[in-house]
Amino acid sequence: MSFLNVTFVLWSGFRTTLLLFSLTLLFSLPLGLLLSFGSMSKFTPLRVFVKIIVWIVRGTPLMLQVIIIFYVPGLIFGTPISTRFNAAIIAFTINYACYFSEIYRGGIESISRSQYEAGQVLGMTKTQIFFRVILLQVIKRIIPPSANEIITLVKDTALARVVMVVEIIREAEFMAARGFIWPLFYTGVFYLLFVGIMTLLFGYFEKKLNYFRA
Repeated sequence: MSFLNVTFVLWSGFRTTLLLFSLTLLFSLPLGLLLSFGSMSKFTPLRVFVKIIVWIVRGTPLMLQVIIIFYVPGLIFGTPISTRFNAAIIAFTINYACYFSEIYRGGIESISRSQYEAGQVLGMTKTQIFFRVILLQVIKRIIPPSANEIITLVKDTALARVVMVVEIIREAEFMAARGFIWPLFYTGVFYLLFVGIMTLLFGYFEKKLNYFRA
């Protein structure tokens, strides 16, 4: 196979990788925020329930979670998740939402209580204090750990192939089965370029928020 043909085939698989990555972020970031509020809730049953879910998800391999989400509904109810791609999205979203929830919780709890009290003295509501005073400081503090998780997600999308989602690594495996091994190594170029772009973006955002210094 020619270099151009391999590049075209791998790019086709990498578009699936990018779609997995984008949809996982789209769903897991807000879900993680909701979970973080649940883990900080003063309502004990909700707090305990959320903490148990987060503990289970963070304590088991993502590959196993993808397999469970795809196969278990079919074994129990006789009806699997509609597509393999959907199963991967659901598993990735739940997994990363739990990790993001801990990052959010740590960022929110790191803000000094005096800042909440200062806002109340100024007559601000709790909602105004959170969005006008706290939120940007939290974002500043969670960018580095969030960036690490997001970059890990770029690579973790390869785990979708365990349920036969045809992303870039799976495309390379098809070619390897026909005797073309080098495309497997070539996939690393796609990941490195994308991770490089993401690293530059996160560095830019972190610098833009440098006026929030501890």
